[in-house]
Amino acid sequence: MSTIDGLPPLREVIARHDLRARKQLGQNFLLDLNLTAKIARAAGALSGCDVIEVGPGPGGLTRGLLAEGARKVLAIEKDARALPALAEIAAAYPGRLQVIHGDALEVDPLAHLTPPIRIVANLPYNVGTELLIRWLTPASWPPFWQSLTLMFQKEVAERIVAQPGGKAYGRLAVLAQWRTDARIVMTLPPEAFVPAPKVHSSVVHLTALPAPRHAADPALLSRVVAAGFNQRRKMLRASLKGLHPKIEDLLVAAGIAPTARAEEIALAQFCALARGLADAPR
Repeated sequence: MSTIDGLPPLREVIARHDLRARKQLGQNFLLDLNLTAKIARAAGALSGCDVIEVGPGPGGLTRGLLAEGARKVLAIEKDARALPALAEIAAAYPGRLQVIHGDALEVDPLAHLTPPIRIVANLPYNVGTELLIRWLTPASWPPFWQSLTLMFQKEVAERIVAQPGGKAYGRLAVLAQWRTDARIVMTLPPEAFVPAPKVHSSVVHLTALPAPRHAADPALLSRVVAAGFNQRRKMLRASLKGLHPKIEDLLVAAGIAPTARAEEIALAQFCALARGLADAPR
């Protein structure tokens, strides 16, 4: 028996449904149901929430979310082999688990959900960062979700919460910290997974802010940050010269030394520069 419900242990489920993880799908399964329940708890109170889960695989985290009281879980799974195992979980939790067979990059989940909505997932390694950026850059803010509780490779997690001055600090940190409170809540060793990846993994919890920390046009801020970090070894007066003919003056007005590099610049300064660019005559 498992520790959180009356369903079989995950190793038995994987063996019965021939669910060996596939590298091309970015799959690494977390089999310890105590750990999946801990991740579910890290997402906060779930009893009044609908939850999106991407890449549930054999359903370890799915079971944790349901056992922790999620009102409904919408699980998006690309691998058809996992569908029978997920159907067994749905039968054990009538009316609370809906499974969509599809690619999370292409599925629009909102028609199936009622706010408040949280997103909780052990993301496939090959699409994790792309999905995060999509969730952080919707057309309007606040977003449809209240929080994101996501597992990444530890290196990616550290990039999300990084502060200025280090190599980990970059576009991902600026995008995440502009609109959310982001923190690492758990780190897991490779041997917690099957198959064991070559790196540690970390769970990041991001809570959506009601409004961005500093005023800035999202598209312009994105351009500034991308230009700065795409050539992060260059001084900003060089890496940003394509944004405006008087970029040095605009840098100074934003409190940024033109000789500084992107990794030295705080979020508030990037936003000030974006506002300056928006107001500057051409």
